[in-house]
Parts: sequence; structure tokens; C-alpha cells
Amino acid sequence: MNDQTINIGALTPAKPSPTLVSASTLSNDDVYNRQGEKLGSIKDLMMDIQSGRVCYAVLSFGGFLSLGEKLFAVPWSALAVDTENQRLLLDTNEVRLKDAPGFDKDNWPNMADPFWEENIQSFYGTDVYMGKP
Repeated sequence: MNDQTINIGALTPAKPSPTLVSASTLSNDDVYNRQGEKLGSIKDLMMDIQSGRVCYAVLSFGGFLSLGEKLFAVPWSALAVDTENQRLLLDTNEVRLKDAPGFDKDNWPNMADPFWEENIQSFYGTDVYMGKP
């Protein structure tokens, strides 16, 4: 990571962040990979209401004018902020993202299901979150 990139996964309520942003600021923000390819945009953020931590960013990929788009729950810790270009970074490529566990806007998964969570965390190579403070 360069000096202008912040690892989101390292930012927790216990550690002060260099900047604060509202959730609505991130909505519709573009997500790119480190090669500069646009992967999609943020549609929503999923929070653990007990701890107040953001668990997942819901990424929209593909489609045109929201038709045929696929949604992905990307672990918050898998993203980084590129402050220089004002965008989020995900260390993957379009081909791998097409194979990621996804869902459509009318059929969301049960994100509280520990088996679903293990599958998502395993795919992105991040730590399992549920039940952790």
C-alpha cells in the first residue's frame, strides 16, 4: 500500500481513524482493483448493531442501469481506501469476482448464518467476524 492508501480492516472503533466519513458518502462509491480496473460500486453497508462495526460492503457488479447486476457482500476488512483517487480498493480481478458468492437485489442471503459468513470470509481471505468483539 502507498502512503495514500488506508487499510479499512485496521480501522476499528477502538483505534482512532485518520478520517471519518458518513455511510451515505460511501454509497455509490466506485471500487477498483490495484490494477486500476473498475469492479463495481458500493450499494450498501451492513453493520453489526451490537458492536457498531461495519461487517460488509455490498458491491454491485455488472448489468446496465441496475438490470442484470449481481451483488456481493465483501468483508469490510478486504477493502482499502485510496485517498489520493477517492475510491475503494479490492484486491481481486473481474474474473475472480464473477466467481464470488453473490446474490440478486431481490434475494439477499441470511448474513447472520455462520456457514454463509465462513464461505464469504474464506473466498476473500479475511478473518471470520461473527461473535468477535
